[in-house]
Amino acid sequence: MTAVHGTSVDISTQDGVADAYLVHPDDGEPHPAVLLYMDAFGLRPQLRRTADRLAGAGYTVLVPNVFHRHGRAPVVELPDFIDPARRPEIFERLGPILRSLTPEAAMSDADAYLNWLAKCPVATDGPVGLTGYCMGAGLALRTAGTYPDRVAAAAGFHGARLATEADDSPHLLADRITAELYFGHADQDPALPPDQIAHLDEALTAAGVRHRGEVYAGAHHGFTQADTAAYDRTADERHWTALLALLDRTLGAARA
Repeated sequence: MTAVHGTSVDISTQDGVADAYLVHPDDGEPHPAVLLYMDAFGLRPQLRRTADRLAGAGYTVLVPNVFHRHGRAPVVELPDFIDPARRPEIFERLGPILRSLTPEAAMSDADAYLNWLAKCPVATDGPVGLTGYCMGAGLALRTAGTYPDRVAAAAGFHGARLATEADDSPHLLADRITAELYFGHADQDPALPPDQIAHLDEALTAAGVRHRGEVYAGAHHGFTQADTAAYDRTADERHWTALLALLDRTLGAARA
């Protein structure tokens, strides 16, 4: 893996300053940009480690605190390891914060993140890649549909509520997407049941979107997050294989 350099950065949005983590290969050269959308637990050491590994593969990675309207990360205090007994208490505090992030606010922020990356000296010119986890998978899908000319690839892992009956469900943007997509779904995930997986695939297929969705048998919601009890090393490594293959196909020419 390439040596990387990470730092905290601030990004101006229409609703204030979003704190973020930026990491890139430590070689002084620009690299293709990846916007990494956090899960509900937020910007924390686990996500910084994920971003570091992605940067080590040759990418400039930005991880914004999408809850910045409620303060700098960590927005709520988290234990070093999130076990099932702590989840109700944590989500009692996170619930109102999650619900306050409207699609309109999230996509206004996405515009700011993409603009910031377009001006970033350690990022190459051109469309970016996206990857998101849990709620971040929905943000990645929504960003790909809202800013199609600025996104080359988008991935989502153990995504939540990607194809609901709501009028603003992210799958309804399928006909605007030009990026290649990949989804790694958790098995028997209450946040994305089989009917939603099917609706998502049907919408993307009907829109002619290049995509692939796979259910990771035996993996639980949150399988990529090593600081939670849901972590599954085998599923996590499968996620890395799929994610890097997607980014290499779509951004690899710039990285080379």
